[in-house]
Amino acid sequence: MICVSLGRTRHKMVLAEHQALAERGAKLVELRLDWLSRVPDLGRLLVDRPTPVIVTCRRPRDKGLWRFTEEQRQTLLRSAIVAGADYVDLEEDIATDIRRYGPTKRIISYHNFDETPADIADIHARLAKLDADIVKIVTMANSPADNVRMLQLVRGAASLTVGFCMGEFGLPSRILTGRYGAPFTYATFHRERQMAPGQPTFDEMRDVYRYDQINEETEVFGVVADPVAHSYSPLIHNAALAHLGLNAVYLPFRVPEGTLAETIREFDALAVKGYSVTLPHKEAVVELADERDKAVDEIGAANTLYRNDRGTWSAANTDHDAALSSLVEALSAESPDKPAEAAHPLAGKKVLLLGAGGVARAIGHGVVRHGGILMVTNRTKARAAELAEQFGCVLVQWENRGAQFADVLINCTSVGMHPGVDETPFVANWLREGMIVFDTVYNPERTLLIKQARERGCRTVTGVEMFVRQAARQFELFTGQPAPQDVMRDTLRQAISPARSS
Repeated sequence: MICVSLGRTRHKMVLAEHQALAERGAKLVELRLDWLSRVPDLGRLLVDRPTPVIVTCRRPRDKGLWRFTEEQRQTLLRSAIVAGADYVDLEEDIATDIRRYGPTKRIISYHNFDETPADIADIHARLAKLDADIVKIVTMANSPADNVRMLQLVRGAASLTVGFCMGEFGLPSRILTGRYGAPFTYATFHRERQMAPGQPTFDEMRDVYRYDQINEETEVFGVVADPVAHSYSPLIHNAALAHLGLNAVYLPFRVPEGTLAETIREFDALAVKGYSVTLPHKEAVVELADERDKAVDEIGAANTLYRNDRGTWSAANTDHDAALSSLVEALSAESPDKPAEAAHPLAGKKVLLLGAGGVARAIGHGVVRHGGILMVTNRTKARAAELAEQFGCVLVQWENRGAQFADVLINCTSVGMHPGVDETPFVANWLREGMIVFDTVYNPERTLLIKQARERGCRTVTGVEMFVRQAARQFELFTGQPAPQDVMRDTLRQAISPARSS
């Protein structure tokens, strides 16, 4: 079950949003009384309430907004119990001062906004002794491992326990806590009114992660990156899982550079079955695989790590095939009657590659392998030189990139990505009619480069196509099921549409 935290300054808005949540399917709502600008009117808030409620009133020392006296706060909590609130949330230090009465259930809570302490088991034991119906422990995650420790606590607790971590590191524990026995997790009504760091919205928990369908049998996949909050991978993978009715969830895992191997080992406790891998881990992940596909060995980078049929880790580079298939489709459109036995569409084509990161490495490998004439340029010359040496291709100075004749231009930089939508890595007067322009940026889909290329009569390939194809191949490696590409594509386009230009 998802408990939606509701905090507004006016009673009228609390009542309206509570009703709206009930109509949207919410089963439990936390009334954050400390957000109200005047002393709360419990009768108004609790009579004819549309869902069960948790009454919570946090002090400033607990990151709350209560502006009146502590005596008034405790009197309010006692009054909520007398009024028959379904739950009342009590901090450890006041739990013995506010006694049980009637059917109201007691949540005895501990919050730590700085860390996940080493002694959380001892803290839990203290709280459980305070006449608790539910023990609630919420801490700040400062590493991926904090999720594991918290979820293991929930799983091993003798008493009913809500436990999860806050912050970007902690989101996986918010989503998985029910899998380990927590009666509910918390979400916010609106992203602009988070009650705690990293709190997702009710819609995200219900519609993207399908929280109420997660159980002990739910398989777990995810993306490892740093940063990870911007990733659209959870959105499209979870849409695909839902479409096929698979009992699985795909999560965002923030993993700092240099900690990938340690994190993967720690996440064995969560039984994660597969990872999408992006910056800064595409090279480091190669060393973690027991088996690697040929492209990974040749490129030296992978974007996928998954459990194979033998239960060991395999690495793949789906960027490679996704980019190549997108390019080939565009090139083949130039010669639709070309016989099947003819040379690869890339053979003999001059390809100018902008960028020298993991995606550029994957695409460059494919160009060279299929007979393309590759030219590489990058804002940081040393990285371009390294890539040019690896592929035995031409190195172009960044400032001279517009002087090169190319049949195909491929942008693998982040220039033009939202929010920098007015930027382009290749100005319009360098484009020529008939050139194929491939921009791997997918948010927005119609980047300035793509728009100007179309205006100049170029054939274009957008980053949406590559992103969906590489994700679809990952999905198939993870699940063994054909990916619903149309669902993934439509989901992505709908998500990025506000950032797209007309």
